[in-house]
Amino acid sequence: MNFNQISMAFYTTYLTNKYGFKLKKVKTSHERIALRLEYAKLVLNKLNISVEVINKEKLPKGGQYLLISNHRSIVDPLIIQVALENTKVDGFWVAKKELYNSFFFGTFTKNAGTVLLDRDAPNMAPFFKDTKEIVKEGHSIFIFPEGTRNKENTPLSSFKEGSRIIALKNRLPILPVHIKSNANEVLKDAIMNRTKGLKIQIDIGDIIDYKDKTSLEENYRKQFIKE
Repeated sequence: MNFNQISMAFYTTYLTNKYGFKLKKVKTSHERIALRLEYAKLVLNKLNISVEVINKEKLPKGGQYLLISNHRSIVDPLIIQVALENTKVDGFWVAKKELYNSFFFGTFTKNAGTVLLDRDAPNMAPFFKDTKEIVKEGHSIFIFPEGTRNKENTPLSSFKEGSRIIALKNRLPILPVHIKSNANEVLKDAIMNRTKGLKIQIDIGDIIDYKDKTSLEENYRKQFIKE
């Protein structure tokens, strides 16, 4: 690791844990959203990365949704949080068990508004019960349907079917967003070269009805992926 990488690693670890403990003390969803946004802006500003929202007029001002996005970098949730800044869409992220147990991200993940997805669980009933409770409380669900970061040389990897089931079980309209830039390459440039004025574009799609029988991946590709 070079000096830039080491200094950035120390800074983000400190900031992530600081905000993890701050989030543990919040009493309202409004406070939680404000802290998540503050954290996202601090990290992206430190990286000299700005977020440009394409088709911003398609962003709903409020309501409950299953927000779906492609996934290429560890800063993707921060990009989405910044994109939603002027809305009242408040979501709980679906988070893998590995993040809950992470030394670096565990405290933040547990307190930032997430629902645990344990892929090793014998059945998924507890997970779907948790998502239903979150929706009943007035929140949206945010998820990366690819299941993990796409590290391949392809614009999108296959979607897991469970994402659509969340929408069906909770009657949630689906809000598709697409991180158009290769956020992982931008992130590497930010850390390795400290390049100024970096930008990541995120595109807002058309709402998909939860009753739409077309596969979620096919609907998403039609809107965003020009192959």
